[in-house]
Amino acid sequence: MATIEGMSKSRLTRLSDAMRGYVDRGEVAGVVTLVHRHGREVHSDAFGWQDEETGTPIRRDTVFRIASMTKPVVSVAALMLLEDGKLRLDDPVDRWLPELAGRRVLRSPTGALDDTYPAPRPITVLDLITHRPGLVSQFADTGPIAAEAARLHIGNGLLLAGTDPDEWLARLGALPLVYEPGSHFNYGFGTDVLGLLVGRIAGNGLESFLRERLFEPLGMTDTGFHVPEEKRGRFSVAHVPDAATGKRVLVDHPGRAAHGTCPRRYRRAPPAWPPQPTTMRNSA
Repeated sequence: MATIEGMSKSRLTRLSDAMRGYVDRGEVAGVVTLVHRHGREVHSDAFGWQDEETGTPIRRDTVFRIASMTKPVVSVAALMLLEDGKLRLDDPVDRWLPELAGRRVLRSPTGALDDTYPAPRPITVLDLITHRPGLVSQFADTGPIAAEAARLHIGNGLLLAGTDPDEWLARLGALPLVYEPGSHFNYGFGTDVLGLLVGRIAGNGLESFLRERLFEPLGMTDTGFHVPEEKRGRFSVAHVPDAATGKRVLVDHPGRAAHGTCPRRYRRAPPAWPPQPTTMRNSA
């Protein structure tokens, strides 16, 4: 059997067939795969379109949105600060993020916002890394806490385009916790807050820290929070599946959308901040 660095050539061909199938079935517009082992590239493919509308083929150097893969990047940044002696995993985050000090917790995740009790302990760095800070989740939570999070424009990455991070954290800090810190996995804003923590401890912001300590040393020259104008020609169109039909729907186009200007469907002004004092009450 022919191999490359111990990997079967014939079985790598199966990988090509599988990836091509996603494009042929219309599940994705394009896909790039790369397998690297023992310091050597053993497999690479590029199928489909960077921009199907204009007939621009996808290439190895097409720029993609990495979305939630930002989470391991930010977590590595936090661990670098751990190695630098700037923080410990069991450190309360209140020291750097006073917006999250003195937390209160909902008695019921779907209960009234004023039915709370004091959190038994602060949120720690480890809680943020492991998605257990108890913060509201845009993916999982319902009821009054979800409605209030929407009213305060907590949002997600596209909704937050142009929002001041410190102001956003103040809004998030106005909400009670859904769970006690460390008690529940709740996939949501843990890494967003961790990124703010890294930026404040580093002193020069998350974007600068990642560029100087991670991306530039590793040669990740195309990785960042924004796509510069000179690289827009390599920036892919993004789609999401329509919930009703399963078909791809264009959600972000390099010439019309985020990473420059926010897509029209997401353009909403955040509420005035701070909110009125009567927005929320806490009970003992």
